[in-house]
Amino acid sequence: MSLLAILVAMPALAQEAAPQDGDTLMSELVVTAQRREEALQDVPIAVSAFSQTMLEAQKIDGGANLQRAVPNVTFSKGFYSGYNFQIRGIGTKQTAATGDTSTGVHLNGAPLTENRLFEAEFFDVERVEVLRGPQGTLYGRNATGGVVNVITAKPTNSFEASIRGEIGNFDTRKVRAMLNIPLIDDTLALRVAGSYLSRSGFATNLTTGHDIDGRDLYSVRASLAFTPVETFKANLVWQHFEEDDDRLRTGKGLCTRDNGPSSVGGAAVTNNVVRGFLSQGCTNGSIYADAANGTPNSMSTLFGLLAYRGGLASGDLSANKRQVADLSKVESAIDPSYYAKEDVLELSAAWDITPYLQFNLLTSYYKGEYSSEQDMYRFGFPTVFNATATAPGGVVNDPQLGAANTLQVYDSNQHPSEQWTQEVRLSSSFEGPLNFSIGANYVDYETVQSFYILSNALTNFARVANGGATCALGATNCIYINPNAEPDPSGHGNYLSYQPYTLDSKAAFGEVYWEATDTLKVTGGLRYTKDTKTLYSYPVRLLTPGSGLTPGAPASYTASFSEMTGRVGVDWKPDLSFTDSTLLYAFYSRGYKGGGPNNIGAGGIGAPRPIYDPEFVNAFEVGMKNTLLDGTLILNLTGFYYDYKGYQISKFVNRISVTENIDARVAGFEVEGIWEPVNNLRFNVNAGFLNTEVQNGSSIDPVNRTQGNPSLTLVKASSMAGCVAPTAALGNLLAIIQQQPGAATVAGVSGNPLALLGVCSGTFASLGVVPTEGVAANLSGKELPNAPPWTVSLGAQYTWNLSSGWDATLRADYYRQGESFSRVYNATVDRLKGWKNGNVSIQAKNEDLGLEVEAYVKNVFNDRPITDTFFVDEAMGLLQNAFILDPRTYGVSVTKRF
Repeated sequence: MSLLAILVAMPALAQEAAPQDGDTLMSELVVTAQRREEALQDVPIAVSAFSQTMLEAQKIDGGANLQRAVPNVTFSKGFYSGYNFQIRGIGTKQTAATGDTSTGVHLNGAPLTENRLFEAEFFDVERVEVLRGPQGTLYGRNATGGVVNVITAKPTNSFEASIRGEIGNFDTRKVRAMLNIPLIDDTLALRVAGSYLSRSGFATNLTTGHDIDGRDLYSVRASLAFTPVETFKANLVWQHFEEDDDRLRTGKGLCTRDNGPSSVGGAAVTNNVVRGFLSQGCTNGSIYADAANGTPNSMSTLFGLLAYRGGLASGDLSANKRQVADLSKVESAIDPSYYAKEDVLELSAAWDITPYLQFNLLTSYYKGEYSSEQDMYRFGFPTVFNATATAPGGVVNDPQLGAANTLQVYDSNQHPSEQWTQEVRLSSSFEGPLNFSIGANYVDYETVQSFYILSNALTNFARVANGGATCALGATNCIYINPNAEPDPSGHGNYLSYQPYTLDSKAAFGEVYWEATDTLKVTGGLRYTKDTKTLYSYPVRLLTPGSGLTPGAPASYTASFSEMTGRVGVDWKPDLSFTDSTLLYAFYSRGYKGGGPNNIGAGGIGAPRPIYDPEFVNAFEVGMKNTLLDGTLILNLTGFYYDYKGYQISKFVNRISVTENIDARVAGFEVEGIWEPVNNLRFNVNAGFLNTEVQNGSSIDPVNRTQGNPSLTLVKASSMAGCVAPTAALGNLLAIIQQQPGAATVAGVSGNPLALLGVCSGTFASLGVVPTEGVAANLSGKELPNAPPWTVSLGAQYTWNLSSGWDATLRADYYRQGESFSRVYNATVDRLKGWKNGNVSIQAKNEDLGLEVEAYVKNVFNDRPITDTFFVDEAMGLLQNAFILDPRTYGVSVTKRF
C-alpha cells in the first residue's frame, strides 16, 4: 500500500481534532489488501487507500477522480460507455465483447465483470483500495494492471445517522444520507445509505438548443450484519444504481479532412465521387490544430455511398463543413439518451473455526442493463437530400429517427448482463513462523451486446432495393425494415452487431508466509486459473434479404485458457538510526489476463485470427516505506520493471472491433511523501515516473495504410473499408473510369464511378491493380497509449482551531500529467498534450454539534483538456471522438451527523 493512501489521509486527519504534543503524524489507516487487517505502512504492496472522509476532502467523487491521487494512474472514458483505468501503463485499450479489464474492479472483494464504478459516486464507504501491480493470489479474478476494491461501510452496534446536502453551479443538487440501527444488541444491525445527483449538462447541442451531458442518477444500499456468536459473523449487502439522463458517451468528433488526391499516377481526379472513394475521410493531423474541426467527405463513408446509390446524394453531403472549435458544443437533430441500472447482492461470512483458523465465504450476484443512443457524427450534415420516389421532397421517413431531409446517423447500444460469483477462503493466524491463506472462486458471467447503427440512408437504400414495396416480416426475397420506434433484431435495414457472450472462470489460489526472524518475512503465492469464453455467432445481416437473427457457421467460438501464475518476495523491517521505522520489500509476480474470440463479423482483407492471445506480465518491484523525524515525515519509494507479453489492443476493421497482441517493456519509479512541520500544517506530494516501450510487433494503421509510400494509394471497397493499390496501375484505371482522353473504353467501367469500389476485391487485378491491406506500421520503440512519462500531485492544508469547538481547514490540491499518445501507433493524430487540474476547499467543522459546512471549487483553472480519443471505423470516415475533463464546478455543502 502506497504512502499515497496515507498522503490522502492527510485531509481527513486535519479535519479531526488537532494533534496534541507528542502525537505522531497520523493514525494508521487499517487495510485488508492482503486479506487481513494491517496498518498501511506495514503492508509490502503498492496500494493506496481512502476512507469516505478522505474521498470527500480530496474531492474524489467517483472512480474517475482516483487518478489525481494515485501515482502512475490515468483514466479516461471509452467507447460503448467503457473506461480505461490504467495503472503503470497497463490499461484496457480493447473494445471486445470477450475482453477483460486490466484493472479489476471489486465490491467488498467480489469481482464485478460489469460495473458502474466510474459513473456512480462514492457514498458511505469504509474505504477504497487501489492496488498497483498484478494481482490474483489472494482473492478475486486475475488482473495484470491492478485492482480497485470498494469496501462499503458495515452496520455497527450503535445508532448513527447523517445527511449531506450540496448545491452548486450547473444546477447541481446532491444528497447523501445514512442511517444505522442496532436491531438486536451485539447481534443484528441494519445500515441503509443512499446518494442522489442531479445537474444540467456540461455540453450544448446547437441544433436543439438544449444543454446535454447532464446527470440524473441515484444509488441506495442496505446492509445487514449478523453476529450470533463471537466466532461467526455474516453480512448481507444489497446495492442498487439507476441513471436516466442525456449523458454523452463521447465528446466532439474531430477530423482533419482528407479531400482525397487531386491526381493518382499522373491521372487527374476530376470526378468528385471518385475522389471521395479515394478519401479516408479524416487524416493524420494534430487534434489541437484548427484543421481538426473539419468534417469527413461523406463519400468516404458507407452512409454517404448508400445515399448516393439510393439517389439521395449527388456527392459530398458534409460540403466541407467546419465545426465550431468549442469541444463542448455539438450538433445533433436528436439529443442523446442514456439509461443504466444495476443490482448487486452479496453475502459474506467469516467463521473462526479455532482461534487460529478462519473460514470465509463470499457469494455475489449481479444483474445490470444499459442502453444509450446518440448521434455518431454530432456535426450535422448541411446538404439536403435529392427528391426521389422513396424520399418525396427529399424527406426520408425513418421509423426510428423520424422524418429528415439531411443525413442522420445514430448508434444505439443495448447491453444486459448477469453474473454469479462464489469464493471460499481458509486462513491461519498461528503464533509460529508459518501461516497461510488459501482459497478458490468461480465466476459465471453472461451478456449480450447489441450495437445498432441507425441511418436514414440505410433505410432509404433498403426501400430502393425493395422497389418501394413493403417487405413483410418473415419474407426471404426482400429486406425487412423494422417499423417500430425502438430498434430490434428483426430489421435488416439497420446495422446490428449482436454478440451473446458467456464466461466461465474457475481458480484456486493461496499464499504461504514464513517469518524467518522477527523482522524478516518471506511470501510465496500461486494461482491456477481456467477461463472458458464462448461467443455466439450472429453475423451482421445489414441490407440482406430476410429478417431477424440468423446463427452463423459455426454457431459459436470457444476459447479456453489454463494458466499458473503467482508471486514470491521478501519484506524486512531493519532498525535504522536515521528513521523511526522502515519497511523494505522486493517481489516478483506474474500476472495474466485471458484471451478470447474476436468479435463476430470481423473480416475483409487481412482478416484477423479468430482467437486473440492472453496477456502476461512478469513484474519485478522493490519498495521502501519510511517514517522519519519523530513521526512528522513519511517518505515511501517504489521501483518496478514489467516484461509485458501479449498486450491486447483493438481497432476497427470493416465496422467490427478486432483485437491484436503486441509485447512491451514498462519501467518506473514512484515517490510519495507527507510532512507536518508544525501542528495543523501539512504538505503532501506523490509523483510517478514511467517509461514504456513496445518491444516488437506490427499493425496496419487504418489512419495511415500506406505509411507514406508514394507507390501505393488508398482506395475504398464497397463496404467502405480501405485497401491500398499500386499508384501507377490505379491511375490507369481511373483514366478509364473517368473516360479521360486516350483511355480504353471498358463496358460497365467507363463512366461508372462505382466501378472503383471493386478494386479491393481484386476485380481489376488483371490490369495490375492488385489490392493489399497496406503497409504495416513498425511498432517497436513506440510508447504504450495513455502512459504519460510523469504524473505529479501536490497538496497543502492548514487547520485553525477556533472557539466553541469549531475548526476551519483550508486545502488546495494540484495535479499534472505529461504528454502521452491515444494509440500505440504514436502518430501525429495520437498525441495528447499534458494537462493540469486544481481544487480548493474550505471547511468549518464542529464535532460536538456534528455539523460540517464546506465551500469548494473543482478544476479552478477551468481547463477542459482532451484526456483520450477513440476512432470510429473507416466505413464511418475515421472520425476521432474526444473525451474531455469536466469544466469548473463550485458549490456549498452542509453535513449533519447524529
